[in-house]
Amino acid sequence: MQLPPKVTDRAFERLAEIGASDQGQALRVAVEGGGCSGFQYEIKLDTPNDDDLVLKGNGEAVLIDAVSLPFLTDAVIDFTEELIGARFVINNPNATSSCGCGTSFSM
Repeated sequence: MQLPPKVTDRAFERLAEIGASDQGQALRVAVEGGGCSGFQYEIKLDTPNDDDLVLKGNGEAVLIDAVSLPFLTDAVIDFTEELIGARFVINNPNATSSCGCGTSFSM
């Protein structure tokens, strides 16, 4: 059974801070081929498509397309602020390895 990704309250709060829904947009998390480990995450503001899984919270939304969904089973989408910067991060239990940038992984 595939469990959908989870989105932390902190990620939804950050989307609210930047006003994503006020702009008619949501956070899109997609998986694409490429990167230094075989797959990479694409994270951007976007508008929903008909076949997207829409995860809602705090008046905001996160979009996952049907092709990316199996790669993100039971993953956690979060937002972190560190000395090197602030960014959305994916904690993916399906990834067997990842690179130092945190956007590329293998399965």
